[in-house]
Amino acid sequence: MDRKISAALIYKNNYNFFNKNHFDQTTNDFFMKALNRNERLQISYFPCENEFDVKKLNGKYDIILLANNRFDATPEILHGIRDSTIPVITKTGDPHHAEKYNQIELHEKFKIDAYWSLQPKEYFFKHYPKNFRFKEILWGIEPTKFENLKPYNERIYEKILNSGNVGRSSIKSKIGQIISKDINSAAYFYKLRTMCNNLSYIDYSGMKGDSYINENYSEYLSKYQAAIATGTFYPVIKFFEIPSAGCLTFMEITEKNHGQYLGFKDNENAIFINEKNYQRKFEEYLSDPKNNKWSEIANAGREYTLKVASNDKGVESLVDLMEEFIK
Repeated sequence: MDRKISAALIYKNNYNFFNKNHFDQTTNDFFMKALNRNERLQISYFPCENEFDVKKLNGKYDIILLANNRFDATPEILHGIRDSTIPVITKTGDPHHAEKYNQIELHEKFKIDAYWSLQPKEYFFKHYPKNFRFKEILWGIEPTKFENLKPYNERIYEKILNSGNVGRSSIKSKIGQIISKDINSAAYFYKLRTMCNNLSYIDYSGMKGDSYINENYSEYLSKYQAAIATGTFYPVIKFFEIPSAGCLTFMEITEKNHGQYLGFKDNENAIFINEKNYQRKFEEYLSDPKNNKWSEIANAGREYTLKVASNDKGVESLVDLMEEFIK
């Protein structure tokens, strides 16, 4: 296009992930910082309570952006949306919540034209109709947050870091998991991450409330030479955060989680693991942690991730999607 795309982002004032004090700033960094840096985009912000009048956007904007298709981020009432001709694009949360939060109904209510997310298309279409428009976008890394970290050779190498929510190991929790997948969702969605905590050479400090016990996450990661990134059904932001911090990344890539689309290569910029081989892969590293090949893989992983999954790269991909709707 020979001009900038004019986009209006509509969101609730109290959306948790836009709160600067929230422990997870990835969403805030993307929408509040990276969108503003793109030279092809002119972004305007419209915070509101629980309703917004879309009519005042007519004739002024090319695209309406929604932070996600849930009422935690998007107002329940968008006046005039049914009569609006402005294309609507939204980020999705976890696709498996589509039914729980009536997100299929919102498709018609808000006249949504397209969705985007980190999740693979196979997982999105498992929960959404096949005729919906969806684009996989790699994003989540704000490069300045992954600078000036501890050098690889000065990090802990006798242990492998495991981070994020894990399932409970009690018999009661395991029985609950069998009965209802929602009772112990961490064990269901992060099965391998949970299994890893049974190993003596795994370091795990978890979270306290809504934040990591340690300092900011990139600094926490940079204490270790090696760390684990897992997701049973789809990759998560950790698949990018961990290699960006210069860690040798043991990455769950399987047919079940469709992780191949991320573009990582086994033994080149990550070490692929699954529920059958993870202990053997860990022990190969721990038996010879000072072998130069590990730092080479870690460095290659960092270089690749910063290239393909920075927020600026993600915004470029999102702007490409916007252009498809502008006549």
